[in-house]
Order: sequence, then C-alpha cells, then structure tokens
Amino acid sequence: QVQLVESGGGLVQAGGSLRLSCAASGRTINNYAMGWFRQAPGKEREFAAASSRSGGLTYYADSVKGRFTISRDNAKNTVYLQMNTLKPEDTAVYYCAAVISLYSSSYYTGVDGYDYWGQGTQVTVSS
Repeated sequence: QVQLVESGGGLVQAGGSLRLSCAASGRTINNYAMGWFRQAPGKEREFAAASSRSGGLTYYADSVKGRFTISRDNAKNTVYLQMNTLKPEDTAVYYCAAVISLYSSSYYTGVDGYDYWGQGTQVTVSS
C-alpha cells in the first residue's frame, strides 16, 4: 500500500501563496489518482482538487477554481497543490489522498473514493 506525507502548510496573510507537497512511499503513484481535501474546524472534510493518474485531467471545487493548481511529478512520487490568492476561508487542515485507478482519465471528488490518506498539514490564512 502507499503511504502519504503532506508538508508545506503554515501561516500566511490573505492574498499570499503556499505550495503543499504530498510525498508518497511504498508504491509508485503512476497508477493512482490523487486528490487534495481540506477540513476546517467543526466542518466536514471537503474536496478541493483532483488529478487523474497521468495528471492529464484535473478537477477543482468551485471554491478554489482559478486559485489552486494540482500537479504531480510521478518520477518524484510527489503531488503538489499550489495555492494562490489565499483567503481566510481557506484555513483548514489539508489532506492528500490516493486511490488506484484503472483508467488514465479518471479522477475522484468524493471522500469515499479514496483509499489512502496522509496525516494532514495545517494551513492558516490571516486577514
């Protein structure tokens, strides 16, 4: 199975940027669709961004579209989430997730669609 470790979170002012990384081990992520989710205090975990296993297809929640970019470097077994123009409402713990994908063009937006999760990294955006 694959193990996921997120990094890159921190405290940033509104309008700033952060890049999260998700380093995978145990398996190559070439056959995995990947996603980023987030969970704010008192709220359910919600979808942010997803990538097909090749990275050729991506999908975003409306709340982050145009500001966040998911990318992957399969050679480095790492997935990234570039977050620009951050807002206080982006404050949350961000989680990386993975699921084996039979199809190169598939991506997944539901929490239940993923089998493997990282421990999360905190992102705090101050106003």
